[in-house]
Amino acid sequence: MDHFSSKDMALSAQKKILSRMATKSSVQMFIDDTTSEILDELYRVSKVYSGNKSEAQKVIKDLVKIAVKIGLLFRNNRFSTEELGIATDFKKKLHQGAMTAISFYEVDFTFDNGVMSELLTSCRDLLLKLVNSHLTPKSHNRINHVFNHYSDPELLTKLYDPSGTFRPNLTKICKGLDKLMEDGTI
Repeated sequence: MDHFSSKDMALSAQKKILSRMATKSSVQMFIDDTTSEILDELYRVSKVYSGNKSEAQKVIKDLVKIAVKIGLLFRNNRFSTEELGIATDFKKKLHQGAMTAISFYEVDFTFDNGVMSELLTSCRDLLLKLVNSHLTPKSHNRINHVFNHYSDPELLTKLYDPSGTFRPNLTKICKGLDKLMEDGTI
């Protein structure tokens, strides 16, 4: 007998539509202002660091698509109890990463490439485990693309240079992360 579920079909259509319309104006329905400001700063850092506007746009677009798809899966109760445990672990690791990022920013010359890279790698691995059976290999590649980009040791070193050109960007990123932690978002 054929298994047909209009709910599954609707979810699939929503994911497809969202992957096609991940523009700044359409995403504002799903992402709050603080997160949007952080994403804007991450874009600026990526654009200057890579020297490639389209690559910077692709990284942010991939990040947004993944965030929106995971939010959609969560709102549609698609995660099992075990997966919700993984999601909780991811949120804790993300919170730890945000606290570490802010600490490295606030105390000059404490930045440790290895610590930050490990936190980002752990977040990536947990996220891949969470979405393993829900998203396509293309989405898995997007997750790898985003995390590999932002865990680049050279990028992180330049970002955390106290007298570097990215200091104003890092200030805005960390203030945004701090606000998201205060709000309980991460």
